Amino acid sequence: MLETALLQDGQGTPLLQDKLNSTREWSVVNDFCHRAYMPLSTRPLVAGTDPNATIRMLGIGRITFSRFCFGTPTRADEFDPDSGNIIVVNTLRGSVRHPLGGNDAIDTRPGDSYVVDCSRTDYWNLADGHDLQLNLTIPHKLMEETAARWYGFVPEDDLWKKRLIFGAGQSAWLSLLDYATRLIDARHDRVSDALTEKRIEEMICLDLLRNWADSAGLNLDTGARAAAPHYVREAERLMRRTAEDAPTIAEIATQLGITARSLSEGFRRFRGLTPHEFLTQERLDGLHRALKQARPGDTVAAIARARGYVNMGAMTARYRERFGESPAQTLRRGRH
Repeated sequence: MLETALLQDGQGTPLLQDKLNSTREWSVVNDFCHRAYMPLSTRPLVAGTDPNATIRMLGIGRITFSRFCFGTPTRADEFDPDSGNIIVVNTLRGSVRHPLGGNDAIDTRPGDSYVVDCSRTDYWNLADGHDLQLNLTIPHKLMEETAARWYGFVPEDDLWKKRLIFGAGQSAWLSLLDYATRLIDARHDRVSDALTEKRIEEMICLDLLRNWADSAGLNLDTGARAAAPHYVREAERLMRRTAEDAPTIAEIATQLGITARSLSEGFRRFRGLTPHEFLTQERLDGLHRALKQARPGDTVAAIARARGYVNMGAMTARYRERFGESPAQTLRRGRH
């Protein structure tokens, strides 16, 4: 799989015939890396060694495909974060060492795929000189657009900062890349149909997002709840802390420096309920705990009034709906 990626199209016709596809000059290698990936630093691990590099590059939509190797043991680092690019390294031959979390590193073998968002975390690699990769360079913004379009939210940096390996051997991910590269038409060195090209771009970003999220332990179907913006999470913290005082939503929004409307829209999108509903639940939960911890002689009315409740009938109805029993029943059970 991928043996002929960026070498031939699906009909076996050679690709990139009129391009420079190999070099023994470091200046040419560095220029290629800057164009295919981003500004970075490279140096041979054996001083004075010349490269024997493969440098092939084609674009499918906004994704850059590159078939690449230095041809000599090399370290690459200082990847420019301002480029805003994600790199996916798919090892075809040899091995490449990459960082993981903390001080850990891992060697990718043929069939392994490694992803790093260079706009969100630092990156380096060590190529053994016998390696060959099919790499993808994907704008971070394109991945954000894909997440928002398919899942209704953009994951936070907890996902993008994870550097990890996914797939192995003849994975579905590599099959997708093989399919994509076979659709390139050698007559134009691009996918001949614009709509097909757009669909390939979408398929690759979506499959990468799913692989990345699965390996990172993020459930994209429920991830919007964990991905809420700071002001939503801060509002939750404030409401939990002050629920007993029955603050208004306007007061919470003012403390956060936003409008009540913005707060409401954030809760509806990322929590699936209104701030008022969240606060109501927090107040009822607090009342529930207070009733279970009541002292002899305490009454429902006294405990409820101490927590800001005035309309006992409305409070009781909501309490029963949430806990399946009346406040008086909870009070009695707490005393036994």
